[in-house]
Amino acid sequence: MVRRSSRENAVPPSKNGVPRPVEQIHDALTRPLTQKVVQSGRTIRRPELRKIVPLGDTTIYEMEQRGEFPRRFYLTARCVVWDLAEVEAWIEERRRASDAAQFKRAPAPDVRLRKNRRVRQ
Repeated sequence: MVRRSSRENAVPPSKNGVPRPVEQIHDALTRPLTQKVVQSGRTIRRPELRKIVPLGDTTIYEMEQRGEFPRRFYLTARCVVWDLAEVEAWIEERRRASDAAQFKRAPAPDVRLRKNRRVRQ
């Protein structure tokens, strides 16, 4: 193990040789992260997503896998979130597609083909 002196671990001096305050270095390092968070907008967790999108968890998962729904991402190992702006854009896209009649309605099931609860003839 190589030992380093405290001078090697010290804050690097600025161009004029005066050491920078730790706060300025911290601000410089964290500024891009804060700007990215502000630009990306708000994130929502699963309970709030369920209130916005009336689909089941499995349906949402399958649509994500097919690329038909905004992808979730992990904030931590156990915290899954969606970008609210992406979800709202997806809803608006679906609304426009529905207005343009791009979605085919699911066909009505043929009850005569049921194996259980047969229809009397």
